[in-house]
Amino acid sequence: MAFVLSKSNLFSSLRGNPQVLQEQQIPLSRRGFHVELGAREKALLEEDPALKKFKSHKKSLARVKKFGDALIIVVVAACSYEIYASAVEKRAKFAGDDRAKNI
Repeated sequence: MAFVLSKSNLFSSLRGNPQVLQEQQIPLSRRGFHVELGAREKALLEEDPALKKFKSHKKSLARVKKFGDALIIVVVAACSYEIYASAVEKRAKFAGDDRAKNI
């Protein structure tokens, strides 16, 4: 059965070829050549001594990143707690209404 399916034109579109499918999905051309940078691009990529005083220091940058990560965790935890507390409160209120109707 597998031999028949592999040779059948009917099922060839179902099997698909990943490389052909990928080429169909990405219509952008892939350039296989390299163009050398011009003088202006090279000048822009060079290090500018006037900007050295504005460079961020690695230790302070790492400290700010850690603070930002901790702040994100605290905010997410607080939002999660508020959502949980609201759901518990609604559930308790709903359960209390059912008990009052049954009495």
